[in-house]
Amino acid sequence: MQLEFLGTGAGSPGKFRNVTSVALKLLDETNEIWLFDCGEATQHQILKTNIKPRKIDKIFISHLHGDHIFGLPGFLSSRSNQGGNSELTIYGPTGIKDFVMTSLRVSETKLSYRINFIDIKDGIIFENENYIVKAKELDHRIKSYGFRVSEKDHPGELLVEKLKELAIPSGPIYGEIKQGKQVTLADGTIIEGKDFIGRPQPGRVVTILGDTRQTNNIEILAKDADALVHESTFGKQEGNLARNYYHSTNVQAARIARKSHAKQLLLTHISARYTGKLEHQLEKEAREIFPQTKVVRDFDIVDIPLP
Repeated sequence: MQLEFLGTGAGSPGKFRNVTSVALKLLDETNEIWLFDCGEATQHQILKTNIKPRKIDKIFISHLHGDHIFGLPGFLSSRSNQGGNSELTIYGPTGIKDFVMTSLRVSETKLSYRINFIDIKDGIIFENENYIVKAKELDHRIKSYGFRVSEKDHPGELLVEKLKELAIPSGPIYGEIKQGKQVTLADGTIIEGKDFIGRPQPGRVVTILGDTRQTNNIEILAKDADALVHESTFGKQEGNLARNYYHSTNVQAARIARKSHAKQLLLTHISARYTGKLEHQLEKEAREIFPQTKVVRDFDIVDIPLP
């Protein structure tokens, strides 16, 4: 599981940061890539990575401001032109379907695949055998959401040494035991598979937020997260500006990471004002509160290892 940042800037593209988009790469787990927001020129950023657009089958849109959605029509079109024909689902606030379909209709763009649109509401918006994705509304000038991606626990390991102690030979029977089945041995002995399986390995949690002022829902989304992706449009001394413009500061993000017991804080949505020493200062101020903080840059890749 990895996060790859395709755009880490706020508002408008800059020389060093494109506008918002981050890919959650689940290639080793389920051979998928999920995209969170799709700002202008996201497809250009993807060209500089190893990401294959056809691998992206889910796009989660936090809110409908342009720096988070203007890259969608171009990406969707290029995905089709580059051989992507598998179904794609877009999760977003009410209005995202109108935006996408109007863009495709006016430009007379024909896609080779079907798009499903899911309007976001608070609660579980996606679940399968591997993951649960929950959304909660944040506090921004328009409807904005944060996402909590929870990986389900991995089955415990087969306790091979324990089986060997009982002289149970390896073979197909190990597979049945691994499934937790009750197994009868050749001598009539009955064993319970569950007694030979270790504790489940906890899954990982990744929290990715849209633009927001501070709100209690952030703590709920970020609780015990292995990675918290939080906007940092403003610096330590700009708390009033952050509130007036419905954004957050670096130190506010650090405080919520500490309070929610996140493992690491990844600051993004950085204003173009913050380059060089000022960017370093953003990180330094946040680290004074929460040491496991990183101001991410375009094309940074962050591994999310299993515990």
